[in-house]
Amino acid sequence: MKSRIVYGPILSRRLGRSLGVDVIKNTCSKKNCNYDCIYCQLGHVELKLRSPEDVKELVTSNEVLESFQKFYKDIEGLDYVTFSGTCEPSLNLSLGKMIRGVRKISGIPICVITNSSLVGREDVRKNLAQADLVVATLVSGNENTWRRIHRPAPGVDLQEIIEGLRELAKADSGRRLALEVMFLESETGEPLNSTDEEVESLIKTIRYICPDEIEVLTISRPPAEKWVKPISEERLREIAKRFVSEFGDEKVRLVLKGKKKKVMVLHRDLDEEVYALLLRRPCTFEQTWQGLSMNPESLRPVLEKLLGEGKIDKIGSETEEYYRAN
Repeated sequence: MKSRIVYGPILSRRLGRSLGVDVIKNTCSKKNCNYDCIYCQLGHVELKLRSPEDVKELVTSNEVLESFQKFYKDIEGLDYVTFSGTCEPSLNLSLGKMIRGVRKISGIPICVITNSSLVGREDVRKNLAQADLVVATLVSGNENTWRRIHRPAPGVDLQEIIEGLRELAKADSGRRLALEVMFLESETGEPLNSTDEEVESLIKTIRYICPDEIEVLTISRPPAEKWVKPISEERLREIAKRFVSEFGDEKVRLVLKGKKKKVMVLHRDLDEEVYALLLRRPCTFEQTWQGLSMNPESLRPVLEKLLGEGKIDKIGSETEEYYRAN
């Protein structure tokens, strides 16, 4: 099946309706990254990349802009164009050029979702600074906890990330920086990053970085490690309340379930669009038809076909069944 550089519209709890753009070709591996996060919805990383120079299958600026030019006109009601995809977008050093090109074409606000691993590099920060919004991951201010959760490639350093995020926050580019703090628990009872000590360490680190926004959330899709689980909504609210007392309610966002927003989409190839969505992230049946703004009854035969061809499979979480691309 043809790999899609520009994905279909995705309903996001934080961004509303977003058109996703992937900047690393899926032919390399849908899980290539410089992290192997225990909570990753795409499963384990087959090859951890040390740097952008190690990536062999990059999407070019021309490929992104040509694909975007053809696709975005089919969609109305978009809140953002989002660079994220199946690999870490900052691994592509042409990201800044792509952002500028997309802005000229559409004028839609642009977001980059990053795992923060490369923000210690000045060239990466310059690329990220081209966006209107950067959503950057920060799960801990403690080295050991951070390494246990992300399992980074050799050479990735937490302190460099913290300093890079601080520099990004200070840059006078008119762009907003949001820190995404994913809180987790363990089935084994071992503490991860939701203890009082971890929360206080995060507050100290975030105060030093000084972002525009802090997003407090937990996992909702099946993680790479079965022993990882979401924290309770009660605990998540407690943490958010603590963050609000420190940073103010205008900066802290508790990410739960968002409202659905109507969007009009012209579908050209449902098989490809469903597969591209599931390649990006596992989804339930409801999330799939809502994410693509399609008739649920039209989705059933597509899923059955993709299952029969072995291109997707079903996986379970504690409460729901998800579809995931193979």
